[in-house]
Amino acid sequence: MIYILCEDASKPFIALRGDLHKYLVKVRRHEVGDMLSLRNKEDLKILYTYEIQSIDARSLELKLLSSSNQEVEGKKKLHIGWCVIDAKSIEKVLPALSEIGVSKISFIYCERSQKNFKLDLQRFKRILEASVQQCGRTSFIEFEILDTLQIFITKYPNAKVFDFCDTILKESVDFQTVLIGCEGGFSKKERALLSSQEVFRLDTPMTLRSETAILAVAGKILL
Repeated sequence: MIYILCEDASKPFIALRGDLHKYLVKVRRHEVGDMLSLRNKEDLKILYTYEIQSIDARSLELKLLSSSNQEVEGKKKLHIGWCVIDAKSIEKVLPALSEIGVSKISFIYCERSQKNFKLDLQRFKRILEASVQQCGRTSFIEFEILDTLQIFITKYPNAKVFDFCDTILKESVDFQTVLIGCEGGFSKKERALLSSQEVFRLDTPMTLRSETAILAVAGKILL
């Protein structure tokens, strides 16, 4: 854990209790005098350094030593349009997408998305909270949900499309918005809609699952 998210971060004195107390004492083996890095969700860019003043059976008492603006972000930003798949599959890769540095995900209900897949954005945000504490990132992935692919293309006309084609994604690219389909790919009608977009594929003969493709494309562009 690079830092701890705490709604009280910035206060001169705070106490950490519950599961976090157990984790810091029993797992991380922190002792009196150790320094802890905290951030507040209201402004993740500010890093607060606290010293452990005392430890008892239920809490750690902390004293604020310093605060400074320390932003941790990737050099590039990437917005992904992701045609909706099973939420459980999305949840598995969200932490990795956060670590890679994806800035925004637009979830799109395309023709081959199962309409019974309901997305819990609040749950996604909780997953991201755990992720940023582990990787040190100082922003959350932004989410939006769009009802159709037409809405996405109208809103983001310069989006590049990951699909079956002859054009292989180059080693050095600077895409800002990328569209990735769901299981089964795009329908005939959707491919007609996307006919004017720039299309690319990865240099592999294998067929990738949607979540595998999104990790591979994001990693290639951002890392």
